[in-house]
Amino acid sequence: MAERMRALKFGTDLWDPSHRFETSWILTPWVLFGCRAAISLYAFTTTFFIIGWEATNHNGLSIHDVRRSFSFFTILCYWGISFYFLVSALHTFSYAINGGTPLLNRFPRPLQALHYLFYTTITTYPFLVTIVYWAILYSGFSSRFTLWSNVSQHALNSVFGLFELAFSRINPSPWIHLLWLIVILACYCGLAYVTYATKHYYVYSFLNPNPPDHGAVVGYVFGIAAAIILIFCVSKGLQTLRKWGAEKKAGMKGKFYAGRRMGSGEVELETVRVWEKGPGEA
Repeated sequence: MAERMRALKFGTDLWDPSHRFETSWILTPWVLFGCRAAISLYAFTTTFFIIGWEATNHNGLSIHDVRRSFSFFTILCYWGISFYFLVSALHTFSYAINGGTPLLNRFPRPLQALHYLFYTTITTYPFLVTIVYWAILYSGFSSRFTLWSNVSQHALNSVFGLFELAFSRINPSPWIHLLWLIVILACYCGLAYVTYATKHYYVYSFLNPNPPDHGAVVGYVFGIAAAIILIFCVSKGLQTLRKWGAEKKAGMKGKFYAGRRMGSGEVELETVRVWEKGPGEA
């Protein structure tokens, strides 16, 4: 029981001593900062442009569509992408500017653990959104605006997730994160039905439980749960492959401040998180 409960603890060991959350195995800290900031800027610009376009009654849309958008998983995920890359860019900047202790390392441990989970959502949920949209929801584009907005939110979102997965040095997501991904999806499912109860519409048609579709709802829900499990496993596998290929095979430990190497300056010894330790390990 103690071993199982340990996976739910935040840990007391030194947090990210080699600055994995702020560095890349191939990009310098300043380049990584620029890429993350650019992605955040694009995502925020896209989001606010769409809000402005809809609010000004273009293409038959209105302010009501803006209000409705906050119930869509796609939109919530895109807000998440916008804020994740903004926050991660700030953390990278705090390291790149002088090579000192990054902002993230000064946070309380619960916030550090939540940022790690935030990273995991960025390397999993966008792929789920892309798959569900193009496999189930796509029905063509009626204008250049819908083409651009849907490509930005249902295709580039996965490109952004792939960038973070491929170019960061963050350790592979721990298995406990899979539990929280499923919990978040369950909470969203609740939000979708709260939306129906208060606004009288289903965010997604496949969530309609009325006959003859009630059996299909169960299938969709379990299908999406199975999909996120598979996506998490593939993402974790790719992160493991990236770490092994870059660090073990290619010897590219990371690009640090002012050309430092692992172990220069502050203590940068690799540690194992408390939830990643095997049975019997201290």
